[in-house]
Amino acid sequence: MLRLLRLLLLLLLLPPPGSPEPPGLATLSPGAPPQAPDLLYADGLRAYSAGAWAPAVALLREAMRSYAELGRTRQDCGERCAAELGAALPDAPGPDSGPGPAPRAWERLLLRAALRRAECLSQCVAQRLGPGGAARLRVGSALRDAFRRREPYNYLQRAYYQLKKLDLAAAAAHTFFVANPTHLQMREDMAKYRRMSRVRQQSFRDLETPPHWAAYDSGLELLGRQEAELALPRLEEALQESLAQTERCRAGCEGPEEHQRDEEEEGTGSQAGLYEAIAGHWIQVLQCRQRCVGDTATRPGRSFPVPDFLPSQLRRLHEAHAQVGNLSQAMENVLSVLLFYPEDEAAKEALKRYQAQLGEPRPGLGPREDIQRFVLRSLGEKRQLYYAMEHLGTSFKDPDLWTPAAFIPEALREKLREDQEHRPWDHEPPQPKTLTNWKDVLLMEGVTLTQDARQLNGSERAVLDGLLTTAECGVLLQLAKDAAEAGARSGYQGRRSPHSPHERFEGLTVLKAAQLARAGAVGTQGAKLLLEVSERVRTLTQAYFSPERPLHLSFTHLVCRTAIEGEQEQRMDLSHPVHADNCVLDPDTGECWREPPAYTYRDYSGVLYLNDDFQGGDLFFTEPNALTVRAQVRPRCGRLVAFSSGGENPHGVWAVTRGRRCALALWHTWAPEHREQEWTEAKELLQEPEEEEEDEEEEEEMPSKDPSPEPPSRRLQRVQDKAGKLPRVREEL
Repeated sequence: MLRLLRLLLLLLLLPPPGSPEPPGLATLSPGAPPQAPDLLYADGLRAYSAGAWAPAVALLREAMRSYAELGRTRQDCGERCAAELGAALPDAPGPDSGPGPAPRAWERLLLRAALRRAECLSQCVAQRLGPGGAARLRVGSALRDAFRRREPYNYLQRAYYQLKKLDLAAAAAHTFFVANPTHLQMREDMAKYRRMSRVRQQSFRDLETPPHWAAYDSGLELLGRQEAELALPRLEEALQESLAQTERCRAGCEGPEEHQRDEEEEGTGSQAGLYEAIAGHWIQVLQCRQRCVGDTATRPGRSFPVPDFLPSQLRRLHEAHAQVGNLSQAMENVLSVLLFYPEDEAAKEALKRYQAQLGEPRPGLGPREDIQRFVLRSLGEKRQLYYAMEHLGTSFKDPDLWTPAAFIPEALREKLREDQEHRPWDHEPPQPKTLTNWKDVLLMEGVTLTQDARQLNGSERAVLDGLLTTAECGVLLQLAKDAAEAGARSGYQGRRSPHSPHERFEGLTVLKAAQLARAGAVGTQGAKLLLEVSERVRTLTQAYFSPERPLHLSFTHLVCRTAIEGEQEQRMDLSHPVHADNCVLDPDTGECWREPPAYTYRDYSGVLYLNDDFQGGDLFFTEPNALTVRAQVRPRCGRLVAFSSGGENPHGVWAVTRGRRCALALWHTWAPEHREQEWTEAKELLQEPEEEEEDEEEEEEMPSKDPSPEPPSRRLQRVQDKAGKLPRVREEL
């Protein structure tokens, strides 16, 4: 009954059909007390799975509003109670405190202040959320993770599409895709929305962009155009919003959810006594607060933060102020940089230059007060965490590069230095030695080296010809054609490419080829040749790039891209955008983050071409900015382009504007645990004697007879948790 009443209430809050709705996802009931987000979210998914699109929208939006309101309540109450008279925590006794009752008196003051703070928080939360609101509206870790991944927007875009609210559907889709850039189904949905004439271009915007990132990116763009005066307000806003976002994150560290999560992660339970329990909880709060710096510096969809995010903003601020002649503000910001890095030579030189330009000394001029407070508070927390690490055996991963060595106990410095030196993401692949055995392999295989890294204007790149004969290319092309006709378009089902709406994409894995060969749908010769050729490429790649360290195939994919007739005029996109194969390329900074969603275990890549009877489709290498082309390779039968998979080799594919381009894409790894298991299964399957196989039912998506773009994400997959948790409905990838 309660859920029915909630549903009816939310239906009344929806605008009538056909009424205008403001852009974005405005709150349904501003100022209303929040409801239980987990129940709202579960009810929203049930409505979604039942096709009740309007109730699903109302429930999902109210779940997001309530979740945000809970966070604001915690922050507001924390700030209010921290400032209340009598709830302020006393300073700890210093080393000069003599014997006597002073330490015990300090202990009584501390516990009394803690009780007053707890009383204030309870009353404040009850006033905002109602009696028992803190316990009744407690949010579980599963829901926090779902909201962090922006999953509600995945469902909202589909529901808005069904309600014919295409601008809102596009905005929700874009918001989800920003945080989930590898979601292939959403990539296709985004392409469909862009082809719809009724969807406005301004609808493709991130509704959840944190304010500090929006201001930061805007400021950098203006700086890039040499408009320092216009950039300054945006850069200042970015800094203030970064500090505010950090405060919002820190406010969440004192809640029961965070405490519960840390206990689950670290396997800790209640301590043996009062002081051990207090210390354990306090350490968890401090660890959480320190993590907030990294959380604020992490872009949506990324796994690792931008290094030195706050100091880098201060550097840009002092340089921009100096450009427009605001020397006092420039000094204030450069002095703030020196709070983080007192020995920074560039900052010290800038300070001298500003002082000389100002002339007379300015005694009242110093670092920014907000940065001083930030640094002093952070150092105080680090001191306590390192103390606990040394004496209580706790763990702490310092998120900052600027922490002074003096704050780290001597006994821990060597260990921390070793940990930093052995971070796996910092390892550079060993440089191949100049040996002659790779030449022997090339001669044995009848392969010639056409271009090396120097001729390709890069590092660890090579073009080799002669890996396939014309007849072998024909066999593999026929294999791809037969597999496509048999409906085995692995992963993409023969639909438009996930990288370009102007091409069709077909892919075939080695295992699928073997299964089709056993079923008689394709020739056995082609399936066996696919295995043989992939091993041939692996052998050559290892001999050329990694002679002293074995490489393993991690994935093999026979891929064909076909230009769609009638859609090539004035085409501006690429067949495959510029990217790197084992890291997330950031063209704005030139950095390539070796982190998920990239396939971080890939070490070398290869593309073996099967034909050249098409227009466009050349592979090209760029600078890290993804704009400056350094080299270009034209496909031809039997030509292999091999290169290391990291950020030193950003590459893309020009648009295929006519015909069908087929190639064998291969990725290699040094890690044996990531070797391609399907390759071994395919080999065993093709070696088995011919015998009748059991019929396998394969669910195929019926092609749409409607020439208009098909609706996004038609099929749903329902997952019921065995532990009795609420069902989750996920869009099929």
